[in-house]
Amino acid sequence: MANKRGPTSLAHKLLRAFLQQSSSSTSTGSGSISQTNTNAQYCSTNSKLQNSPPISMETFQSQSQKTMVVDVEGWLLKSPSAFPYFMVVALEAGGGGLLRGFLLLLLYPFICLLWNEMGMRIMVMVTFCGLRKQSVARVGRAILPKHLSEDVSLQGFDMLKRGHSHGHGRVVCVSSMPRVMVEAFLREYLELEDVLGTELEEFMGFYTGFLHGERERCKVLELKKAFKDGAVGFSSSSFAQSKLPFSYCKELLLVEKEEKRWNTLPRKRYLKPLIFHDGRLAFRPTPLNTLTMFLWLPFGFILALVRLTISLSLPYKLSTPVLAMTNMKWRLLVQTTGNESGGNPSNVSEDNNSKTNHQRGQLFVCNHRTLIDPIYISVAINRPVQAVCYSLSRVSEILSPISTVRLTRDREEDAMIMGKLLDRGESVVVCPEGTTCREPYLLRFSPLFTELSDEVVPVAVNVKTSMFYATTAGGWKCFDSLYYLMNASMCYEVQFLDKIDTSDVRARKYSNTDMANQVQRKIGKALGFQCTMLTRKDKYMMLAENDGIVGRS
Repeated sequence: MANKRGPTSLAHKLLRAFLQQSSSSTSTGSGSISQTNTNAQYCSTNSKLQNSPPISMETFQSQSQKTMVVDVEGWLLKSPSAFPYFMVVALEAGGGGLLRGFLLLLLYPFICLLWNEMGMRIMVMVTFCGLRKQSVARVGRAILPKHLSEDVSLQGFDMLKRGHSHGHGRVVCVSSMPRVMVEAFLREYLELEDVLGTELEEFMGFYTGFLHGERERCKVLELKKAFKDGAVGFSSSSFAQSKLPFSYCKELLLVEKEEKRWNTLPRKRYLKPLIFHDGRLAFRPTPLNTLTMFLWLPFGFILALVRLTISLSLPYKLSTPVLAMTNMKWRLLVQTTGNESGGNPSNVSEDNNSKTNHQRGQLFVCNHRTLIDPIYISVAINRPVQAVCYSLSRVSEILSPISTVRLTRDREEDAMIMGKLLDRGESVVVCPEGTTCREPYLLRFSPLFTELSDEVVPVAVNVKTSMFYATTAGGWKCFDSLYYLMNASMCYEVQFLDKIDTSDVRARKYSNTDMANQVQRKIGKALGFQCTMLTRKDKYMMLAENDGIVGRS
């Protein structure tokens, strides 16, 4: 086997240069690595390489045509366990997700007792048997990249990109997991084209749960031809023996499991920002976390019913402290103006009789995190609001404690609907992004709201949940409220910003698009979010391969 050859010249040189650069430029606890002088000399910090002489980064760069074979589980990811990713597929790909996930959890102790290949076959059978090929592909494209990105090791990633940027001819990623689980992530977010993973048998668009060994062997033989100029393998001592491509590597670098205490790749180092992702799980489904989830589900369902009953039956002033005792909290972040701070937002009218006084209503413009955003704005100002929305499910509409108004996506008709509400003195909440975004980014703001009123009140909202996401692009939207209420703990943050005068837009003295961008930037600055020009259509085309208009409710 290849591991008997041991790491030789190039592998030694690469690791020595990398480890010394990491130790000399990484601050304690931060895990960040910076470039240093390429003419500097580096010595190994690994005891196994202490006898080798120091090398320079010039030597590193001179190795130009070697193919790099990278082990996904053994080198690129911090955790060697593939269980969390199989659990994501089991729970999120449909086909009795909870039962399938529970069976996988029950079999986990038995899987741990088996050797790698047999344990992997059992996980593949339990996870994939009977699943639609299209559903699994969506999980690999829209859900798994979030979980995989959070497990990429900083050191493994840096070695990979450094070798690639210094002229290595080809990078081949090898995984024990099925290729459909990792290929989309490696191609889209790490820009790696050659992916070799387990191939699955399929029948009439469904996976059978069996492995397609012949197809995988053909791929290995094809890659073997690319190794004619030599290949360098990067893996873990516990994985290399079980993966055939590493037997063709002339040089092999192994990391001991006990020594692999690497840092997580920070978000700012991602090659491609992770803006959109789907799925309900807001945690990494390790065996312990998954067990906790299944134990919590019965209590969480009962708690969700209790919270819903309290929200619908009690006024805000009473329901807020009662719900806080169930760990369902919210915070009002108030801007300080002069000597005044706290209390109700100073820029929000406290006149509750705008209808009888024939005053025009206020227009609140907020970013969109979940369908519950308008409810917390209503709670914060302690009066009813009208929430205008596009794709609210019928169930969510019935359960909502505030009035909701459906929009048509026809610009003139929607403007007329919201204009009538404001003319009646209603407080209207609009989310110009048109869809939710979970990550710290703001989508493009539709400029229609700038033409409806002479002033708008920007509202920055954010939410933190402990177990489940309350949004979905490809799932059942009617369960959004239930998933939110089932969280063990959650906290909404609401911040009212200074009013923005939009009268120049209505007078056609200022561009409505520029005004919408100004409001977007103001909210983004308050939240610390990055503004983008992505739209609802971009999100749904990526996550659900549709335009987001037709969805399950």
